[in-house]
Amino acid sequence: MFADIILPIPFDSFTYLVPSSMETRVMRGCRVVVPFGKNKIYTGIVRSVHNQAPQGVEAKAIISTLDGHPVVNEQQFTFWQWIASYYMCPLGDVMKAGLPGAMKPTDEKALKAAEKPRAQKATKQQEFETIAPQPLSPAQQTAMDEVVESFQTKNVTLLHGVTSSGKTEIYIHLIDQCLRQGKQVLYLLPEIALTTQITDRLRRFFGEQMGVYHSKFTDAQRLAIYKRQASDNPYPLILGVRSSIFLPFQQLGLIIVDEEHEQSYKQQEPAPRYHARNAAIMLAQQFGAKTLLGTATPSFEIYHWARKGRYGYVQLTQRFRDMQLPIVEVVDAKEAKRKRQMRGAFSPRLIEAMRTALDRHEQVILFQNRRGFSSLIECKQCGWVPRCPHCDVTLTMHKKSATMTCHYCGYTMRIPERCPACEGEKFIDIGTGTEKIEEQITQLFPEATTLRMDLDTAKTRLQHERIIDGFAKHQADILIGTQMVTKGLDFDNVSVVGILDADTMLNLPDFRSYERSFQTFSQVAGRAGRNKTPGLVILQTRSADSDIIRQITQNDYWQMFYTQMTERQMFHYPPFFRLIYVYMRHRDDHLLDHLSDDMAERLRKVFGERVLGPDRPPVARIQSLYIRKIMLKIELNASIDKVRASLMAIQQQMQAMPIAKNLNIYYDVDPL
Repeated sequence: MFADIILPIPFDSFTYLVPSSMETRVMRGCRVVVPFGKNKIYTGIVRSVHNQAPQGVEAKAIISTLDGHPVVNEQQFTFWQWIASYYMCPLGDVMKAGLPGAMKPTDEKALKAAEKPRAQKATKQQEFETIAPQPLSPAQQTAMDEVVESFQTKNVTLLHGVTSSGKTEIYIHLIDQCLRQGKQVLYLLPEIALTTQITDRLRRFFGEQMGVYHSKFTDAQRLAIYKRQASDNPYPLILGVRSSIFLPFQQLGLIIVDEEHEQSYKQQEPAPRYHARNAAIMLAQQFGAKTLLGTATPSFEIYHWARKGRYGYVQLTQRFRDMQLPIVEVVDAKEAKRKRQMRGAFSPRLIEAMRTALDRHEQVILFQNRRGFSSLIECKQCGWVPRCPHCDVTLTMHKKSATMTCHYCGYTMRIPERCPACEGEKFIDIGTGTEKIEEQITQLFPEATTLRMDLDTAKTRLQHERIIDGFAKHQADILIGTQMVTKGLDFDNVSVVGILDADTMLNLPDFRSYERSFQTFSQVAGRAGRNKTPGLVILQTRSADSDIIRQITQNDYWQMFYTQMTERQMFHYPPFFRLIYVYMRHRDDHLLDHLSDDMAERLRKVFGERVLGPDRPPVARIQSLYIRKIMLKIELNASIDKVRASLMAIQQQMQAMPIAKNLNIYYDVDPL
């Protein structure tokens, strides 16, 4: 007997010999320990058992089995295969993403160590007393009824509800309905930061019926959830981030994708580069389940297909308890700078609004889409700038830790006392990050207390929770943060939101920059005035007269959508065409130039004018590997199977060349 085994490396599977003593225990979906290469050992998943010996090589024997029954079910295998096929990556990469780390030990000893905490984790679920869901408002009830009606004919429905319209209450009622029918629910959130507040709300209603799953949990905690979902007593409700789609569901009835527009749903590195929202729609389809996509600012693709009738569409335009939408004021930062009125990153109008709020004991949120102290430092004498030795980027200054850091590879150096080029001792810092904002706040409002939420201060789940909980309990007056503060957080006492530099997002060289800016600014604006008083948003920009700024201030989603759709149709971008990025990486820059030109030519022979590039991406070297990007624009009615087959054939031709021995080729399907 032989078995094809999926290993957590970028290949589909390898064939191993099944020792006669293990023939009854080696079955599809079980874990086995196998040798690999000269001295490596991997835990793999049995893909199939058969009697066909591999050709040209002698099959190594399986070392041991880890399970008495399958830990990956047939629904998961079907889903894994779809992910691997659609996102053009090996099954090994999907397995690596799909299983908790503790399920992939290099030996049985490591597995036993990972399973030890399971008993303690399970007992915590018993402590919650549940209450019945609250009655919905008339507007919420109408939306709820429309969602239920939409699900009669559509498998996917978009719930387009303004910020603070009470979408979560509708979700709770839908979950309750689904659980009463004996079905499971998956509630997806884009960010770990959001799970804190939502977890508390859902626990009140669903208590021990709910399991929470995300990457900030320990391996042992994730293993416990996975094993529970594969057991005869799974959690009916799972609340989690994108990796939750890989859990072993059995009776899935509903998937809720909250904040469906969020970029965080897209996995960037490593493969599989899947989009959890799109994958969730496919997963629900496998189970005959329904998918509800909720947001105040729909992604263009989803809104387009809802308007075209592919998806159901339900609108909720009224804020809960008739709260008014915040007033958005635009400040011309260019003019304020010309008149020398800016104090650091702050205009007089923003300072005045913050002062008024603080005097009333109200809170303020400040959004700055850069972490660290400054983007770079420069020698005043000769212009030398510290750069990462491994990536094509300048190092970001972090003043508190006195370090310069690369946010791509993590390389760190101390802030230099002297310039290594000219021995100069004076440096100027350029650009403003959240750390510098925090320092400026201390100077402007010395009596105010601050909290900062970015990747430097909120690395762990506990840090996330402390910051959110602390601000909710008014332990700080001002919350400063990156995009983490824009996402669905609910604070009753916030009356002023400051968007400090709108242009950093608006001016990105990306066809989605206006869409993303509108979504981000609308979401962060929605954090203001979530009580009876209307909130105030101060948006500082150097492009005060632009159409996109006017659309944001008027919350004119439709006009912005219409303008952008016209451009996208003209230039063959989603949702009218499908994009596939072909990336090539190599340590030799000049050789990569030659190889990427060669690959682009081969692609053009098949795809013609649909091929653009090769180009150097904005960051053209990461971790000492140079990068080239080729863009493919594919018609929606084209056969993706044929496109994939052509790409794979060309990749094999390229990698068969001796000079391309160390060339790495990978794909990003439906890139963001």
